[in-house]
Amino acid sequence: MSIDLRRSPEMRDDTARTEAFSDGVFAIAITLLVLDIKVPHDLPENTSLLRALLNQWPIYMAFLTSFATIGIMWLNHHRMFRYIRRVDHWFLVLNGLLLLGVTFVPFPTSLAAEYVLRPDRTVAVLIYTGTFTLIALAFNVMWWYAAHNHRLLDENADRRWVRSITGRYRFGPLLYFTATLLALVNIWVSLFVNAALAVLFLLPYNGPPASPTSAS
Repeated sequence: MSIDLRRSPEMRDDTARTEAFSDGVFAIAITLLVLDIKVPHDLPENTSLLRALLNQWPIYMAFLTSFATIGIMWLNHHRMFRYIRRVDHWFLVLNGLLLLGVTFVPFPTSLAAEYVLRPDRTVAVLIYTGTFTLIALAFNVMWWYAAHNHRLLDENADRRWVRSITGRYRFGPLLYFTATLLALVNIWVSLFVNAALAVLFLLPYNGPPASPTSAS
């Protein structure tokens, strides 16, 4: 009698552990973003607390954009695992590369917030938007690897929906790369596009219902 490894408890445990570990990394990365928001100290006599707080607006902007972007990546990562029923060595490697990018996000966020009003702002914004481009690329490669010929997907996953999700995801790297190039022309337009992408990808996607085995 043959054993269906795709439904074995070991495979389901590996998938659950991968998602749980990834959730933890996303949670830590998104939490670290708040560390850049500081309480103003030693204010000059002619500066009110309100003014000091308002002067930190670049930090708030970077925080909100990065928070939304990481949150959306987590949302799509969670959605991806609705269809993935097993993992293998290379999928774990690709997932690790994605998480590498996610854990890096607090640094370019801090960099952009610190330098957005300084002469070197273009370099800071290029690194900031470029980071999201690389993460979006890693996300696409990870999904493509899992979905190609249903390599790691649930056997009951609708192929039409899989192609639809693939088509939707592939726009991410292109759009973020466009935002990165725009930083060479105007950093404010680049940052606006990044914020707009966060809103765009936050919109609900009427994807397929969970597969019959997802509750098992």
